[in-house]
Amino acid sequence: MIDILNILVALMTIAFGAFGFLAPRFTASALDLKIGDTNMGLSEMRASVGGLFVAIGLFAIWTGLPMAYAMIGVAYAGAATGRLISIVIDKLPFKKAMLYFSLEAGPAAYLLLANL
Repeated sequence: MIDILNILVALMTIAFGAFGFLAPRFTASALDLKIGDTNMGLSEMRASVGGLFVAIGLFAIWTGLPMAYAMIGVAYAGAATGRLISIVIDKLPFKKAMLYFSLEAGPAAYLLLANL
């Protein structure tokens, strides 16, 4: 069962990354980000919001190593921590921020507990 859930979370990670990689303008809009006057914003979306997540998801599935899935959990835990701090300090729209937080904290908790 753990193997199936690991793969499902990795596929979710790949899907999130695919949006950033293939549709950076849509992803930026969904995240309330604005692309500037140059294409560097698109490049950043493709790289850090896209390719990074596609790569870690594919690597975990390809290797099947519990530590690879745990590393995805570490990435999600870092994102969830940043989001939580931002909720408190930056006064984000609570409902939307908590949705994103749950999409980060949930996979982080599962992947770390199941694979370490």
